[in-house]
Amino acid sequence: MMPPSKWDNVTVPTLNDLARSHTKLDDADVEWLHSLVSDWQLLADLSFADLILWAPTRDDRWVAVAQLRPTTGPTSFQDDVVGTFAGPEDQRLLNVTKQERRIWRESDPDWTTGIPVRTETIPVTRQGNVVAVIERCTNLNSARTPSRLELTYLQGADDLARMVAEGTFPFLGADAMLVRSPRVGDGLLRLGRSGKVTYASPNALSAYRRLGLAADLIGAELGAVTAGLCATDEPLDESLMVVATGRSPREAEVDGNGSVVQLRAIPLSVGGQRTGALVLVRDVTELRHRERELLTKDATIREIHHRVKNNLQTVAALLRLQARRVLAPEAREALDEAVRRVGSIAVVHETLSHAPEDNVDFDDIAGRVAMMAGEVSAAEVRVVPRIIGNFGPLSAAVATPLAMVLTELLQNALQHGLGPVAQTAGPALLEVRATRNEQRLSVTVADNGAGLPDGFDPEATTSLGLQIVRTLVVGELGGRLAIVPRLGGGTEATVDLPVATDG
Repeated sequence: MMPPSKWDNVTVPTLNDLARSHTKLDDADVEWLHSLVSDWQLLADLSFADLILWAPTRDDRWVAVAQLRPTTGPTSFQDDVVGTFAGPEDQRLLNVTKQERRIWRESDPDWTTGIPVRTETIPVTRQGNVVAVIERCTNLNSARTPSRLELTYLQGADDLARMVAEGTFPFLGADAMLVRSPRVGDGLLRLGRSGKVTYASPNALSAYRRLGLAADLIGAELGAVTAGLCATDEPLDESLMVVATGRSPREAEVDGNGSVVQLRAIPLSVGGQRTGALVLVRDVTELRHRERELLTKDATIREIHHRVKNNLQTVAALLRLQARRVLAPEAREALDEAVRRVGSIAVVHETLSHAPEDNVDFDDIAGRVAMMAGEVSAAEVRVVPRIIGNFGPLSAAVATPLAMVLTELLQNALQHGLGPVAQTAGPALLEVRATRNEQRLSVTVADNGAGLPDGFDPEATTSLGLQIVRTLVVGELGGRLAIVPRLGGGTEATVDLPVATDG
């Protein structure tokens, strides 16, 4: 392969970038190439070869839009070539492949880089048109007499290459394969036209042994064998039989004998005739065991949050009973404030009891805190706080103190700014504005009430609520608190917090 000329951009461009900038490919063609690239690791590993995807440009050149190295053999390229243009010799081969619409294998090994590299080109066909060409480059430094396993790999690679050239691979309409799908090295079975196993790699055979297989797989019908190994106390999954017979490009799992084995079928069809199938096999017993443990732990954590919420609600109920028995107004007011504080924490734990992770949607919590504040506001005020903007997801470590902060600020605005004796310019207004980016969250509670008293100093205030707010915002959340007069009358309290990028 001749060294390609470098693309001018320093940043490696994406397939979409290159197709849009240099080619005439339409959206359907580009989507076809995306489907191919999402699953061409299979072709690279079966071929023991590097793959480069070349697309024709508007000015009759070829640009490399994707590249992949094999996991089963040495690479032919130390550097990435995505975004480069084909050299003269490569361009000639690519043009011939496109024009003749066939796999081109007639070249001698290339020693340009000091490594013997055999180059083949495969037309990528969609609806009868060649939209790109795959260059398959095999490093011959480790060439030796191939084993039965390697011969099976190469035979499968040849079938897949012909399917790419005929436009039958990737599979049209097939579901996107999972990130953790089995790979060639995990285990490979080759099926004939009738669904019988013609070859089983050692890893694939070991996986079936763990399922309880005692006989040999060679010559057996994989569908019948697999069905016999499934756990008897569970109904047979019909999709499993479709995969085990190799007739549909799908995935399934076999659960038996205390083991779990993942299967992925790749039907092979050349020249319109079914030639058999490849079935990739992977033992995922430990992986599924760990996943079940995590699910159990998540369920336990959610149950703990649920019980904490119930306990907090019980505490709040006891405080309400006590408040009814207290005659002193100051004591009753203090108990009512304690009920509200406990209630705001209970809201967070209730949300966490339904969340699959340790993150909560704080917009839901803010709405419920605002509703509680409106319900306990004086009848003469009748203000329902309005929320503007989005808080987004927050971790429990941030959500719990922030819920208390929001409760205190709303209560302070309702009690002091918009209380029964306060004068407002027009209808009473109470807003919560949230602004968030990748690094910070800003929350402002604004009212048009009485405003701040003369000489107000948030750091020197004797208000227990504001002392709690300041302690939580500055001490626990590492944020900033500002309480200032609102333009047009009233007060604005702003909390600015650092938040994790992943929310």
